[in-house]
Amino acid sequence: MYVCTNITHMSLSQSYLAELEHEYASSKRILERVPFNNPAYKPHDKSMSMERLARHVAELWEWAAVTINQNELDFSVNYTPTPVVNSTEELLALHEKMYQKAKAAFSGASDEEYSKMWTLRNGEHVIFTLPKGVVLRNMVFNHMIHHRGQLSVYLRLNDVAVPGLYGPSADEK
Repeated sequence: MYVCTNITHMSLSQSYLAELEHEYASSKRILERVPFNNPAYKPHDKSMSMERLARHVAELWEWAAVTINQNELDFSVNYTPTPVVNSTEELLALHEKMYQKAKAAFSGASDEEYSKMWTLRNGEHVIFTLPKGVVLRNMVFNHMIHHRGQLSVYLRLNDVAVPGLYGPSADEK
């Protein structure tokens, strides 16, 4: 666990690391509960499957490392989706692996790195160009929290107890 003892001199990386630790633990509590008896479950035809959504929550930490260590991601050239996971153990191993990549990237980044521009593209189509710090907030942390919330609904719809993330849930008293 990362513990901040001197807020007045906290670097951006220290701040991101503290948030990473909290969100990693919250995501792990959700991912531990994902059932693999029906990985293709979808609450709607347009929804991701439960397995794909859980895998996406787990893999998003790698996006932090990609954002910090590269200046762009081109889906048409250098993007390989993570392989399907078939068990809770595989899902948690993926989550841990991606978390370690993010932790290493944040640990090695200077404050100046977060103001550098970063581009997401698909070939010639530029989806956006933003400072790395904004990408980390929007496309990593907020994106992961959004999908983790969706996953908690999937769990509820499958009668799986939802863990508390920012306090107790209705399943925890």
